[in-house]
Amino acid sequence: MNDETRTNDPVIDQARAWLAQDPDPVTRAELTELTDAAVRGDEAAIADLHDRFDTRLEFGTAGLRGEIAAGPNRMNRVLVTQAAAGLSAFLLERAGSDRDGETPSIVIGYDGRTNSDVFARDTAEIAAGAGLRAILLPRLLPTPVLAFAVRYFNASAGVMVTASHNPPRDNGYKVYLGGADDGSQIVPPVDSEIAAHILTAAAGDITNLPRSDAWITAGEDVVDAYIAATASLAAEPATEKPATDEPAAGSAVESTPASELTVVYTAMHGVGWETASRVFAAAGFPEPHVVAAQIEPDAAFPTVAFPNPEEPGAMDLSFETARAVDADLVIANDPDADRLAIAIPDPGDAAGYRRLSGNEVGALLGWMVGEEAHRRGEHGTLAVSLVSSPALAAVASAYDLDFAETLTGFKWISRAPNLIFGFEEALGYLVNPETVGDKDGISAATLFLALATRLQADDLTVADRLDQFTQRFGHYASGQISVRVSDVSKIAEVMARLRKSPPERIGSAAVESIDDLAGGFDGLPPSDVLRIRLEGASRIIVRPSGTEPKLKVYLDTFSAEGSVAERKTAAEAELAELDAAMRELVG
Repeated sequence: MNDETRTNDPVIDQARAWLAQDPDPVTRAELTELTDAAVRGDEAAIADLHDRFDTRLEFGTAGLRGEIAAGPNRMNRVLVTQAAAGLSAFLLERAGSDRDGETPSIVIGYDGRTNSDVFARDTAEIAAGAGLRAILLPRLLPTPVLAFAVRYFNASAGVMVTASHNPPRDNGYKVYLGGADDGSQIVPPVDSEIAAHILTAAAGDITNLPRSDAWITAGEDVVDAYIAATASLAAEPATEKPATDEPAAGSAVESTPASELTVVYTAMHGVGWETASRVFAAAGFPEPHVVAAQIEPDAAFPTVAFPNPEEPGAMDLSFETARAVDADLVIANDPDADRLAIAIPDPGDAAGYRRLSGNEVGALLGWMVGEEAHRRGEHGTLAVSLVSSPALAAVASAYDLDFAETLTGFKWISRAPNLIFGFEEALGYLVNPETVGDKDGISAATLFLALATRLQADDLTVADRLDQFTQRFGHYASGQISVRVSDVSKIAEVMARLRKSPPERIGSAAVESIDDLAGGFDGLPPSDVLRIRLEGASRIIVRPSGTEPKLKVYLDTFSAEGSVAERKTAAEAELAELDAAMRELVG
């Protein structure tokens, strides 16, 4: 390719058109430098421009999420403004068709990531300029507060600017709907309808979009209401006498007694602490010991490579603090505090502590909620995503509750009819459906503190309660394989290969059936998921990640034979065999 051809590459004109409307001096300077290099024939610069401009971040049920940089395939003020304009147009169109002309409203929240406040303010100005009633939360706050605020203000929609637990340079744009959706995240076909309006906005110049400063800043009352509602979880009685020879894990009480637990908390450089600390205090729990280096919001996330409690090393500082204070419990929220990680003492672990899996925490909280519903004579639904442990089904059966299995994501879990509790293995828990229609790491932490406190009162630990679960329901062992790729087409190749040449055996276990959800299955909407059922009670689920360039494999085994120790050993041995076999199968 000669210099003349390089200079005239159409991507140069695309970049210049983007520069002309970019209000951000940082991304404008970055793109100017890149464009100048491309004009000079720099191959790397030309390739970079094509990566940024040949496609755009796709708006889906998870909204938008990507690295902060210039161009339509990155997160930046131009893209966010287009998204805000498209969402506003969608809400106005919807109001015209089914809200009798009522002015649509939108509430906007933001966390502590780079440009979160800027993106939130852009959204408020564009929404107000479009004629919506726009409400901006008073400061950076956790995602669950925004989800709560959609209901609190009876808003038509909500936007949370966050990339949750993604890498430090990322940001995102998450959309909720009010009305009949009751504050849940969007699901198809709404995502496509909003995306179409966004593309219409993107066809023009954002400098021509009307903006207005007539948006409203919410008062502290919305935060206070969330704190009061969440703290009330700790006052609920939790347990019945287990059907074992072991002591009960708590008793019905009027309120949670003052905790004698020693607890460590980390916000993972996110926005959880201010709100969580107020909830814990209102619930009557002593203030936890904090991981000082991670307690304040910091968009650089200096102590973690990935600000996700699931990632190796992410909780090292928490364990260090826990060892120093001899903690009974470690609580970690991810940066926007919609997820919860729990760790407990484990002398067999080199760190002295073991992080519980999301399935373990979900099973304990689900058992707690199921017992309480049974005690009250109430009926309801326990729900999980299909990639999460089937352990909750056993709890539902034991207490004559309904059980629902949904596609991945709380946009689906929150919509389970008559929901009283739902969880997903990726550290997400919906413990208070009347308050928040999404996963909530702060309310889940509050409920778990109540459980651990009651266990402590009966001279029991969380580890004891896990053993009680195994004795009552059998041992459910779960594992996960995540294959990160640089080329996402590799994921499609693996899925296609498994569909074309399905395995007959995995390890020593025969494959009994394979459910392909690509065309929908058993009432579930279509999804790129394969569920492999093996002889016995084991299963394997394979799917692409919805938010990251990963292929994810979920493994579940079960044993109800013998003692607690024997059940654990059998289920874990089978899990290890399936893990090795699937790693070889997916490469």
